[in-house]
Amino acid sequence: MLSSMSSKPNILEQWGISVEDLSRAILENGSLRGMVFGYVAEIKLRKLLEANNDVSFVVKHDDHDRKRKGDFRIVYKGQEFLLESKSLQSNSVRHLPDGSWRGKTQVDGSDRRKVKFADGSSLETTLLLLGEFDVLAVNRFAFENQWFWLFALNRDLPRSSFAKYTPAQQAGLIASLVKVTKPASGIFKSDLFVLLDSMIAKGDGSR
Repeated sequence: MLSSMSSKPNILEQWGISVEDLSRAILENGSLRGMVFGYVAEIKLRKLLEANNDVSFVVKHDDHDRKRKGDFRIVYKGQEFLLESKSLQSNSVRHLPDGSWRGKTQVDGSDRRKVKFADGSSLETTLLLLGEFDVLAVNRFAFENQWFWLFALNRDLPRSSFAKYTPAQQAGLIASLVKVTKPASGIFKSDLFVLLDSMIAKGDGSR
């Protein structure tokens, strides 16, 4: 069953502040702005997921649960998938003369943890692993101040090229920065459910 956000309290009334007060707090504190924006993006993504009649279940994972990567676990056409939500880095965004856009998204975790690899090695890192989630969802709001999303399969994301990592470590770790463009190109697609359908067709659904 899909959950409803309508029962949540009005935080402005609860705190006794105005929209202007909240806007000022966010705009005057860069770290707060980034944090709030990330969580608002998750709300927007959740609404997109819940609007699809083939999505029967959506749950947001606890941000502090280091063992469970992926921001959302969903059930789509009876199959389970994990989605990781990310935003563009504002300082990476460029509007090019031909009208196109380019930027980068930082694809890593907030906490360092120890991970193991196929060659028997291990290391502590914030980088995310191949297979830890199914789909990367990147909002491109920073391009034109509009809520549009681009999606890429985990298996298609670039791997780390850090020279001090072993080949097995490089192959198992997703690069910390991933390029994003408008129009969408390369690994990114604008329709999440087309990607999920392709996974189901190949037998890659369900965890």
